[in-house]
Amino acid sequence: MPASRSDSAALRWNGGQRVMMRKTLWWSCMLTLLLRPGAEGQNQLPLTWEQVRDRFETSNPTLLAGKMNIDEAKAEEITAYLRPNPTLTLSADGTQIAPHKGVWQPFAGTFESPSVGYLHERQHKRELRLDSAQKGTSIASSQQADLERNLLFNLRSAFVQILQAKAVLDVAKANLGYYDHVLSVSTEQYKAGDIAQIDLDRLELQRVQFEADLQSAEVSLRTSKIQLLQLLNDRTPLEQFDVVGPFDFNEQLQPLDEFRKMAFDARPDLQAAAESVEKAKIDHQLAIANGSTDPTFSAWYTHNSSNNNPFATDTLGVSVGVPLRIFDRNQGEKLRTKLDIDRNDRLRDAVEAQVFGDVDSSYATLNSALILLRPYRVKYLQQAVKVRDTVYFSYQHGGASLLDFLNAESEYRSVQLNYLSLVGSYLTAASQMNLAVGREVIR
Repeated sequence: MPASRSDSAALRWNGGQRVMMRKTLWWSCMLTLLLRPGAEGQNQLPLTWEQVRDRFETSNPTLLAGKMNIDEAKAEEITAYLRPNPTLTLSADGTQIAPHKGVWQPFAGTFESPSVGYLHERQHKRELRLDSAQKGTSIASSQQADLERNLLFNLRSAFVQILQAKAVLDVAKANLGYYDHVLSVSTEQYKAGDIAQIDLDRLELQRVQFEADLQSAEVSLRTSKIQLLQLLNDRTPLEQFDVVGPFDFNEQLQPLDEFRKMAFDARPDLQAAAESVEKAKIDHQLAIANGSTDPTFSAWYTHNSSNNNPFATDTLGVSVGVPLRIFDRNQGEKLRTKLDIDRNDRLRDAVEAQVFGDVDSSYATLNSALILLRPYRVKYLQQAVKVRDTVYFSYQHGGASLLDFLNAESEYRSVQLNYLSLVGSYLTAASQMNLAVGREVIR
Protein backbone atom coordinates (compact mmCIF):
# COMPACT_ATOMS: atom_id res chain seq x y z
CA MET A 1 0.00 0.00 0.00
CA PRO A 2 1.62 3.34 -1.00
CA ALA A 3 2.58 5.72 1.79
CA SER A 4 0.65 8.93 2.16
CA ARG A 5 2.20 12.40 1.97
CA SER A 6 2.00 12.81 5.72
CA ASP A 7 3.90 9.56 6.26
CA SER A 8 6.66 10.67 3.87
CA ALA A 9 7.00 14.00 5.63
CA ALA A 10 7.25 12.24 8.97
CA LEU A 11 9.98 9.99 7.67
CA ARG A 12 11.91 12.93 6.30
CA TRP A 13 11.53 14.79 9.59
CA ASN A 14 12.76 11.80 11.61
CA GLY A 15 15.77 11.37 9.31
CA GLY A 16 16.69 15.04 9.69
CA GLN A 17 16.44 14.76 13.46
CA ARG A 18 18.79 11.75 13.48
CA VAL A 19 21.34 13.68 11.38
CA MET A 20 21.15 16.66 13.75
CA MET A 21 21.57 14.38 16.76
CA ARG A 22 24.66 12.75 15.22
CA LYS A 23 26.20 16.18 14.53
CA THR A 24 25.44 17.34 18.05
CA LEU A 25 26.99 14.19 19.50
CA TRP A 26 30.09 14.65 17.31
CA TRP A 27 30.60 18.26 18.42
CA SER A 28 30.07 17.29 22.06
CA CYS A 29 32.79 14.64 21.81
CA MET A 30 35.17 17.10 20.18
CA LEU A 31 34.57 19.71 22.89
CA THR A 32 35.08 17.08 25.59
CA LEU A 33 38.42 16.10 24.07
CA LEU A 34 39.57 19.70 23.77
CA LEU A 35 38.50 20.73 27.27
CA ARG A 36 39.65 17.65 29.16
CA PRO A 37 42.63 18.10 31.56
CA GLY A 38 45.91 18.18 29.74
CA ALA A 39 44.49 19.26 26.39
CA GLU A 40 45.92 22.72 26.82
CA GLY A 41 49.35 21.34 27.62
CA GLN A 42 49.26 19.09 24.53
CA ASN A 43 48.63 22.11 22.30
CA GLN A 44 51.24 24.28 24.03
CA LEU A 45 53.23 26.38 21.61
CA PRO A 46 57.04 26.47 21.76
CA LEU A 47 58.35 29.21 24.06
CA THR A 48 60.63 31.98 22.88
CA TRP A 49 63.55 33.25 24.93
CA GLU A 50 61.54 36.24 26.15
CA GLN A 51 58.70 33.98 27.31
CA VAL A 52 61.13 31.63 29.06
CA ARG A 53 62.76 34.57 30.84
CA ASP A 54 59.39 35.97 31.95
CA ARG A 55 58.36 32.60 33.36
CA PHE A 56 61.70 32.29 35.11
CA GLU A 57 61.35 35.67 36.82
CA THR A 58 57.93 34.75 38.19
CA SER A 59 58.49 31.11 39.14
CA ASN A 60 62.13 30.39 40.03
CA PRO A 61 62.17 29.69 43.80
CA THR A 62 65.76 30.86 44.32
CA LEU A 63 65.01 34.19 42.66
CA LEU A 64 61.77 34.64 44.59
CA ALA A 65 63.50 33.84 47.86
CA GLY A 66 66.18 36.41 47.08
CA LYS A 67 63.56 39.12 46.61
CA MET A 68 62.51 38.64 50.23
CA ASN A 69 65.92 39.89 51.32
CA ILE A 70 64.99 43.30 49.91
CA ASP A 71 61.73 43.31 51.88
CA GLU A 72 63.63 42.36 55.02
CA ALA A 73 66.07 45.21 54.44
CA LYS A 74 63.17 47.65 54.06
CA ALA A 75 61.75 46.39 57.36
CA GLU A 76 65.09 47.20 58.98
CA GLU A 77 64.67 50.80 57.81
CA ILE A 78 61.54 51.04 59.98
CA THR A 79 63.44 49.70 62.99
CA ALA A 80 66.39 52.03 62.41
CA TYR A 81 64.25 55.19 62.40
CA LEU A 82 62.26 54.42 65.56
CA ARG A 83 62.50 56.88 68.45
CA PRO A 84 63.45 55.70 71.95
CA ASN A 85 60.47 54.77 74.10
CA PRO A 86 59.70 57.04 77.06
CA THR A 87 59.81 55.49 80.53
CA LEU A 88 57.04 55.66 83.12
CA THR A 89 57.94 55.18 86.80
CA LEU A 90 55.47 54.85 89.67
CA SER A 91 56.89 55.27 93.18
CA ALA A 92 55.35 55.42 96.66
CA ASP A 93 56.74 56.98 99.84
CA GLY A 94 55.65 57.94 103.38
CA THR A 95 54.54 54.45 104.43
CA GLN A 96 54.83 54.05 108.23
CA ILE A 97 56.80 51.16 109.62
CA ALA A 98 56.05 51.82 113.31
CA PRO A 99 52.82 52.76 115.18
CA HIS A 100 52.22 56.43 115.99
CA LYS A 101 50.98 56.96 119.58
CA GLY A 102 49.98 53.32 119.82
CA VAL A 103 48.03 53.40 116.55
CA TRP A 104 49.51 51.69 113.53
CA GLN A 105 48.20 53.08 110.25
CA PRO A 106 50.84 52.12 107.68
CA PHE A 107 49.13 53.64 104.61
CA ALA A 108 47.84 56.80 106.24
CA GLY A 109 50.79 58.91 105.09
CA THR A 110 51.62 57.09 101.87
CA PHE A 111 51.76 59.22 98.74
CA GLU A 112 52.36 58.24 95.10
CA SER A 113 54.73 59.97 92.69
CA PRO A 114 54.47 59.12 88.95
CA SER A 115 57.38 60.24 86.77
CA VAL A 116 58.09 60.21 83.00
CA GLY A 117 61.54 60.13 81.40
CA TYR A 118 62.74 60.37 77.78
CA LEU A 119 66.18 59.79 76.26
CA HIS A 120 67.11 62.53 73.79
CA GLU A 121 69.44 61.32 71.01
CA ARG A 122 71.91 63.93 69.83
CA GLN A 123 74.03 64.43 66.71
CA HIS A 124 71.42 62.96 64.31
CA LYS A 125 71.82 59.36 65.46
CA ARG A 126 68.35 58.45 64.24
CA GLU A 127 68.89 59.96 60.80
CA LEU A 128 72.25 58.24 60.43
CA ARG A 129 70.73 54.88 61.37
CA LEU A 130 68.10 55.39 58.68
CA ASP A 131 70.71 56.33 56.08
CA SER A 132 72.72 53.21 56.95
CA ALA A 133 69.62 51.01 56.67
CA GLN A 134 68.67 52.57 53.33
CA LYS A 135 72.16 51.84 52.03
CA GLY A 136 71.68 48.28 53.22
CA THR A 137 68.48 48.10 51.16
CA SER A 138 70.33 49.40 48.10
CA ILE A 139 73.03 46.76 48.60
CA ALA A 140 70.38 44.05 48.93
CA SER A 141 68.76 45.23 45.68
CA SER A 142 72.10 45.15 43.86
CA GLN A 143 72.87 41.71 45.25
CA GLN A 144 69.48 40.49 44.07
CA ALA A 145 70.22 41.87 40.60
CA ASP A 146 73.56 40.07 40.67
CA LEU A 147 71.83 36.83 41.67
CA GLU A 148 69.42 37.25 38.77
CA ARG A 149 72.36 37.94 36.45
CA ASN A 150 74.00 34.63 37.33
CA LEU A 151 70.77 32.65 37.21
CA LEU A 152 69.88 34.15 33.83
CA PHE A 153 73.21 32.91 32.51
CA ASN A 154 72.30 29.38 33.64
CA LEU A 155 68.87 29.80 32.08
CA ARG A 156 70.29 31.05 28.80
CA SER A 157 72.82 28.21 28.71
CA ALA A 158 70.04 25.65 29.20
CA PHE A 159 68.00 27.37 26.48
CA VAL A 160 70.95 27.25 24.06
CA GLN A 161 71.57 23.60 24.88
CA ILE A 162 68.00 22.77 23.84
CA LEU A 163 68.41 24.65 20.55
CA GLN A 164 71.71 22.89 19.91
CA ALA A 165 70.25 19.49 20.78
CA LYS A 166 67.33 20.12 18.40
CA ALA A 167 69.71 21.12 15.62
CA VAL A 168 71.86 18.04 16.19
CA LEU A 169 68.73 15.88 16.24
CA ASP A 170 67.59 17.32 12.89
CA VAL A 171 71.02 16.63 11.38
CA ALA A 172 71.00 13.09 12.79
CA LYS A 173 67.55 12.45 11.28
CA ALA A 174 68.65 13.91 7.94
CA ASN A 175 71.82 11.83 7.92
CA LEU A 176 69.91 8.67 8.79
CA GLY A 177 67.33 9.39 6.09
CA TYR A 178 70.05 10.02 3.52
CA TYR A 179 71.86 6.86 4.50
CA ASP A 180 68.65 4.83 4.33
CA HIS A 181 68.26 6.13 0.79
CA VAL A 182 71.80 4.99 0.04
CA LEU A 183 71.03 1.55 1.48
CA SER A 184 67.87 1.34 -0.60
CA VAL A 185 69.76 2.14 -3.78
CA SER A 186 72.61 -0.22 -2.82
CA THR A 187 70.13 -3.02 -2.17
CA GLU A 188 68.74 -2.60 -5.67
CA GLN A 189 72.30 -2.59 -7.04
CA TYR A 190 73.04 -5.81 -5.15
CA LYS A 191 69.93 -7.44 -6.58
CA ALA A 192 71.07 -6.36 -10.04
CA GLY A 193 74.56 -7.78 -9.40
CA ASP A 194 76.35 -4.39 -9.47
CA ILE A 195 77.86 -4.68 -5.96
CA ALA A 196 79.02 -7.60 -3.86
CA GLN A 197 77.37 -8.96 -0.72
CA ILE A 198 80.30 -7.83 1.44
CA ASP A 199 79.86 -4.22 0.30
CA LEU A 200 76.18 -4.29 1.14
CA ASP A 201 76.94 -5.79 4.55
CA ARG A 202 79.48 -3.08 5.30
CA LEU A 203 76.98 -0.42 4.32
CA GLU A 204 74.35 -1.94 6.60
CA LEU A 205 76.81 -2.16 9.48
CA GLN A 206 77.66 1.53 9.07
CA ARG A 207 74.01 2.38 9.73
CA VAL A 208 74.56 1.59 13.41
CA GLN A 209 76.58 4.81 13.77
CA PHE A 210 73.73 6.91 12.45
CA GLU A 211 71.25 5.18 14.75
CA ALA A 212 73.57 5.86 17.68
CA ASP A 213 73.83 9.52 16.69
CA LEU A 214 70.05 9.79 16.59
CA GLN A 215 69.58 8.13 19.96
CA SER A 216 72.30 10.27 21.56
CA ALA A 217 70.70 13.44 20.16
CA GLU A 218 67.29 12.46 21.60
CA VAL A 219 68.79 11.81 25.04
CA SER A 220 70.67 15.12 24.94
CA LEU A 221 67.47 16.97 24.04
CA ARG A 222 65.52 15.41 26.89
CA THR A 223 68.31 16.15 29.37
CA SER A 224 68.46 19.80 28.27
CA LYS A 225 64.69 20.15 28.63
CA ILE A 226 64.84 18.70 32.15
CA GLN A 227 67.48 21.25 33.14
CA LEU A 228 65.45 24.16 31.78
CA LEU A 229 62.22 22.95 33.40
CA GLN A 230 64.04 22.69 36.71
CA LEU A 231 65.10 26.33 36.48
CA LEU A 232 61.52 27.31 35.61
CA ASN A 233 60.13 25.19 38.47
CA ASP A 234 57.80 23.68 35.88
CA ARG A 235 56.32 20.16 35.90
CA THR A 236 55.24 20.10 32.26
CA PRO A 237 55.85 16.69 30.59
CA LEU A 238 58.84 16.72 28.28
CA GLU A 239 56.74 15.75 25.26
CA GLN A 240 54.60 18.87 25.74
CA PHE A 241 57.46 21.31 26.34
CA ASP A 242 59.55 22.94 23.64
CA VAL A 243 61.39 26.17 22.91
CA VAL A 244 62.10 28.00 19.70
CA GLY A 245 64.75 30.52 18.73
CA PRO A 246 67.48 31.29 16.21
CA PHE A 247 70.41 28.89 16.35
CA ASP A 248 72.84 31.02 14.42
CA PHE A 249 75.62 33.55 14.93
CA ASN A 250 76.16 37.22 14.13
CA GLU A 251 79.46 38.07 12.51
CA GLN A 252 79.38 41.67 13.77
CA LEU A 253 81.15 42.24 17.10
CA GLN A 254 81.46 45.55 18.91
CA PRO A 255 84.87 46.81 20.07
CA LEU A 256 86.16 45.62 23.42
CA ASP A 257 86.08 49.13 24.92
CA GLU A 258 82.33 49.33 24.34
CA PHE A 259 81.73 46.15 26.32
CA ARG A 260 83.99 47.42 29.11
CA LYS A 261 82.09 50.67 29.38
CA MET A 262 78.71 48.91 29.44
CA ALA A 263 79.94 46.51 32.11
CA PHE A 264 81.26 49.33 34.26
CA ASP A 265 77.83 50.98 34.14
CA ALA A 266 75.64 47.87 34.47
CA ARG A 267 77.34 45.26 36.65
CA PRO A 268 75.24 44.93 39.83
CA ASP A 269 78.07 43.41 41.88
CA LEU A 270 80.20 46.47 41.15
CA GLN A 271 77.30 48.69 42.18
CA ALA A 272 76.91 46.70 45.40
CA ALA A 273 80.64 47.12 46.14
CA ALA A 274 80.42 50.89 45.63
CA GLU A 275 77.31 51.09 47.85
CA SER A 276 79.13 49.10 50.54
CA VAL A 277 81.82 51.80 50.64
CA GLU A 278 79.18 54.50 51.11
CA LYS A 279 77.46 52.49 53.83
CA ALA A 280 80.77 52.05 55.65
CA LYS A 281 81.25 55.83 55.64
CA ILE A 282 77.79 56.35 57.12
CA ASP A 283 78.43 53.67 59.75
CA HIS A 284 81.62 55.51 60.73
CA GLN A 285 79.66 58.74 61.17
CA LEU A 286 77.12 56.85 63.26
CA ALA A 287 79.91 55.40 65.44
CA ILE A 288 81.18 58.92 66.10
CA ALA A 289 77.67 60.09 66.95
CA ASN A 290 77.15 57.12 69.27
CA GLY A 291 80.20 58.29 71.22
CA SER A 292 78.42 61.50 72.18
CA THR A 293 76.36 62.01 75.38
CA ASP A 294 72.59 61.61 75.28
CA PRO A 295 70.73 63.29 78.17
CA THR A 296 67.62 61.85 79.77
CA PHE A 297 64.90 64.36 80.70
CA SER A 298 62.50 63.40 83.49
CA ALA A 299 59.50 65.02 85.20
CA TRP A 300 57.38 63.88 88.14
CA TYR A 301 54.35 64.86 90.17
CA THR A 302 53.64 64.29 93.87
CA HIS A 303 50.64 64.92 96.10
CA ASN A 304 52.39 65.78 99.36
CA SER A 305 53.10 68.84 101.44
CA SER A 306 56.37 70.63 100.90
CA ASN A 307 58.70 71.31 103.82
CA ASN A 308 59.10 74.89 102.63
CA ASN A 309 55.37 75.37 102.12
CA PRO A 310 53.10 73.05 104.19
CA PHE A 311 50.03 74.21 102.25
CA ALA A 312 51.54 73.20 98.86
CA THR A 313 50.28 69.63 98.64
CA ASP A 314 50.76 69.30 94.85
CA THR A 315 54.35 69.52 93.66
CA LEU A 316 56.09 69.10 90.32
CA GLY A 317 59.76 68.27 89.73
CA VAL A 318 62.09 67.93 86.75
CA SER A 319 65.58 66.50 86.29
CA VAL A 320 68.21 65.96 83.62
CA GLY A 321 70.41 62.87 83.66
CA VAL A 322 73.71 63.10 81.76
CA PRO A 323 75.97 60.01 81.54
CA LEU A 324 79.63 60.80 82.01
CA ARG A 325 81.50 59.37 79.00
CA ILE A 326 84.80 59.04 80.82
CA PHE A 327 85.84 55.48 79.95
CA ASP A 328 83.51 54.38 77.15
CA ARG A 329 83.43 56.86 74.28
CA ASN A 330 82.77 54.17 71.64
CA GLN A 331 86.45 54.11 70.68
CA GLY A 332 86.36 50.53 69.39
CA GLU A 333 83.49 51.09 66.98
CA LYS A 334 85.02 54.31 65.72
CA LEU A 335 88.22 52.52 64.82
CA ARG A 336 86.47 49.45 63.39
CA THR A 337 84.20 51.45 61.10
CA LYS A 338 87.11 53.57 59.94
CA LEU A 339 89.02 50.43 58.97
CA ASP A 340 85.88 49.02 57.35
CA ILE A 341 85.86 51.94 54.91
CA ASP A 342 89.33 51.01 53.65
CA ARG A 343 88.41 47.32 53.52
CA ASN A 344 85.31 47.92 51.38
CA ASP A 345 87.28 50.27 49.16
CA ARG A 346 89.79 47.49 48.45
CA LEU A 347 86.97 45.05 47.78
CA ARG A 348 85.48 47.46 45.27
CA ASP A 349 88.83 47.63 43.45
CA ALA A 350 88.92 43.82 43.37
CA VAL A 351 85.40 43.63 41.91
CA GLU A 352 86.29 46.26 39.32
CA ALA A 353 89.31 44.22 38.24
CA GLN A 354 87.09 41.12 38.10
CA VAL A 355 84.62 42.94 35.86
CA PHE A 356 87.25 43.89 33.31
CA GLY A 357 88.76 40.41 33.48
CA ASP A 358 85.37 38.80 32.80
CA VAL A 359 84.72 41.07 29.83
CA ASP A 360 88.17 40.50 28.30
CA SER A 361 87.93 36.73 28.73
CA SER A 362 84.42 36.56 27.27
CA TYR A 363 85.45 38.76 24.36
CA ALA A 364 88.40 36.50 23.54
CA THR A 365 86.19 33.39 23.62
CA LEU A 366 83.52 35.05 21.50
CA ASN A 367 86.01 36.31 18.92
CA SER A 368 87.66 32.89 18.72
CA ALA A 369 84.31 31.23 18.02
CA LEU A 370 83.61 33.73 15.24
CA ILE A 371 87.01 33.12 13.66
CA LEU A 372 86.25 29.41 13.50
CA LEU A 373 82.65 29.83 12.33
CA ARG A 374 83.19 32.18 9.39
CA PRO A 375 85.00 29.65 7.13
CA TYR A 376 82.38 27.01 7.93
CA ARG A 377 79.59 29.23 6.63
CA VAL A 378 81.54 30.44 3.62
CA LYS A 379 83.38 27.27 2.58
CA TYR A 380 83.41 24.09 4.65
CA LEU A 381 79.68 23.28 4.76
CA GLN A 382 79.31 23.51 0.99
CA GLN A 383 82.50 21.58 0.43
CA ALA A 384 81.39 18.74 2.70
CA VAL A 385 78.10 18.35 0.79
CA LYS A 386 79.88 18.54 -2.56
CA VAL A 387 82.53 15.96 -1.62
CA ARG A 388 79.96 13.53 -0.23
CA ASP A 389 77.67 13.74 -3.26
CA THR A 390 80.57 13.54 -5.72
CA VAL A 391 82.15 10.51 -4.07
CA TYR A 392 78.77 8.81 -3.82
CA PHE A 393 78.14 9.42 -7.53
CA SER A 394 81.57 8.05 -8.36
CA TYR A 395 80.96 5.03 -6.12
CA GLN A 396 77.68 4.27 -7.86
CA HIS A 397 79.42 4.35 -11.24
CA GLY A 398 82.51 2.43 -10.18
CA GLY A 399 84.87 5.41 -10.00
CA ALA A 400 85.39 5.22 -6.22
CA SER A 401 85.65 2.45 -3.66
CA LEU A 402 83.26 1.75 -0.82
CA LEU A 403 85.90 2.93 1.65
CA ASP A 404 86.11 6.29 -0.15
CA PHE A 405 82.36 6.74 0.12
CA LEU A 406 82.28 5.80 3.82
CA ASN A 407 85.13 8.23 4.53
CA ALA A 408 83.35 11.02 2.65
CA GLU A 409 80.15 10.32 4.57
CA SER A 410 82.05 10.37 7.87
CA GLU A 411 83.74 13.65 6.96
CA TYR A 412 80.40 15.22 6.04
CA ARG A 413 78.89 14.10 9.34
CA SER A 414 81.91 15.42 11.26
CA VAL A 415 81.76 18.82 9.54
CA GLN A 416 78.04 19.18 10.27
CA LEU A 417 78.41 18.28 13.94
CA ASN A 418 81.48 20.50 14.35
CA TYR A 419 79.59 23.42 12.88
CA LEU A 420 76.65 22.95 15.24
CA SER A 421 79.04 22.59 18.16
CA LEU A 422 80.76 25.85 17.20
CA VAL A 423 77.42 27.66 16.91
CA GLY A 424 76.54 26.38 20.37
CA SER A 425 79.93 27.55 21.65
CA TYR A 426 79.30 30.98 20.12
CA LEU A 427 75.88 31.31 21.75
CA THR A 428 77.31 30.16 25.08
CA ALA A 429 80.12 32.71 24.73
CA ALA A 430 77.49 35.34 23.93
CA SER A 431 75.69 34.41 27.14
CA GLN A 432 79.01 34.64 28.95
CA MET A 433 79.47 38.14 27.54
CA ASN A 434 76.00 39.12 28.72
CA LEU A 435 76.93 37.77 32.15
CA ALA A 436 80.18 39.75 32.12
CA VAL A 437 78.48 42.98 31.04
CA GLY A 438 75.52 42.58 33.39
CA ARG A 439 72.75 42.87 30.80
CA GLU A 440 71.80 41.43 27.42
CA VAL A 441 74.04 42.99 24.77
CA ILE A 442 74.10 39.99 22.40
CA ARG A 443 70.90 38.09 21.66
